[in-house]
Amino acid sequence: MDTAGVTKAYDRWAPIYDMVFGPVFRHGRSAAVQAAERVGGRILEVGVGTGISLPLYSRQSRVTGVDLSDPMLDKARERVKRGGLSNVEAIQVGDAEALVFADESYDAVVAQYVVSAVPHPTRALDEFARVCRPGGEIIITTRVSAHEGVRETIEKALMPITSRLGFRTDFPFSLYTDWAATRPDVSLIEARPIPPLGHFSLVRFAKHGPTSKGIAQ
Repeated sequence: MDTAGVTKAYDRWAPIYDMVFGPVFRHGRSAAVQAAERVGGRILEVGVGTGISLPLYSRQSRVTGVDLSDPMLDKARERVKRGGLSNVEAIQVGDAEALVFADESYDAVVAQYVVSAVPHPTRALDEFARVCRPGGEIIITTRVSAHEGVRETIEKALMPITSRLGFRTDFPFSLYTDWAATRPDVSLIEARPIPPLGHFSLVRFAKHGPTSKGIAQ
């Protein structure tokens, strides 16, 4: 997977994304937005896509959305305009692995079904942590692959196909725990399965100051 390939894949998905993935990811969208709303303030949604989750945020939250795909963002901009979503501060092209925002500029960073779609997941996670302020949260909905059995075999076999479609089927949860173990400024505070069928999880990290690391709740 590379950035250009992922961008092309989601450019192709743009016309039908909501129809194909809207119902599948409904529970994850709701869970991620609810978690972000508990933090409040300035929220960055990385991989905002067609903006399907934007109407779920309260008007008190100030939301910026970024995505690689301009055709997806065109739909997000239209959704903002049609819904009168004045709390959405910006919708712009952006790379999860190289965010243009200043350090510690957002209270919450939301990434829905993004980390398993980027070429270098830990680079994206590092960027999420960089732009999240101490006391804030990184909120992720993610594919989690099986680690044994028939499902694991199928997921590994499908990887050459799904990579061309813009996402991975073989994506272990250990990627998140291994990353957090290298970061003194983040703690895993929640990891729970979300429908459908337990293939996806909500994962939350707390961002800490430079000299302390919190305890998972």
